[in-house]
Amino acid sequence: MNRILPILIAAVIAIGGAFYMTQNNGSLPGVSVAEAQSNDAAIEPAADMFLGDENAPVTVIEYASFTCPHCANFHEGAFKNLKQNYIDTGKIKFVHREVYFDQFGLWAGMIARCGGEERYFGMADLIYGGQKNWIADGSPTTIVANLKKLGRTAGMTDEQMDACLQNEDSARSMVAAYQQNAGADEITGTPTFIIDGTKYSNMSYVDFAAILDEKLGE
Repeated sequence: MNRILPILIAAVIAIGGAFYMTQNNGSLPGVSVAEAQSNDAAIEPAADMFLGDENAPVTVIEYASFTCPHCANFHEGAFKNLKQNYIDTGKIKFVHREVYFDQFGLWAGMIARCGGEERYFGMADLIYGGQKNWIADGSPTTIVANLKKLGRTAGMTDEQMDACLQNEDSARSMVAAYQQNAGADEITGTPTFIIDGTKYSNMSYVDFAAILDEKLGE
């Protein structure tokens, strides 16, 4: 499970971003987390992305990072069963909240949101499913190119995705939502789940289903 160390992470991102900019004519391929951080109370946090019936009897919130291997494993495994048996059947509302350990996770989130709500979870599936491939050698330019390749499979254009990746207002809104929500729920690692107000760490589908069935009275 990844641990959130806000001060250290901000420093690493700032240093890494500064090094990349000195090597690449002063610009990153996308907005960095450090650039997107703000204490401006006027910034509207990005809206939650969710699947299922908005009025379902149980709400599940997942805090996850697109660069977290455990999160990718969850989405490639347990999540598919949850979707089939609990989300698609109207039993739970499933909220996906992004955690930004690094600028790459933020860029993946910006690409996921670039196609709008109707494409978000389809893009999230592609990003989690191809995590090792798009992260590749860890080069920012390679990562952006690979994320855009995934976006093109969902029908987005390079121009559209470039605009999304450079949209500082959108990045600030996304980071504001992360800071507000993760702070309120005292999130210390990913994936973390809030099931009707109770916090749980990563678990198998069997354990997840047992908790949901108990809360649903089944």
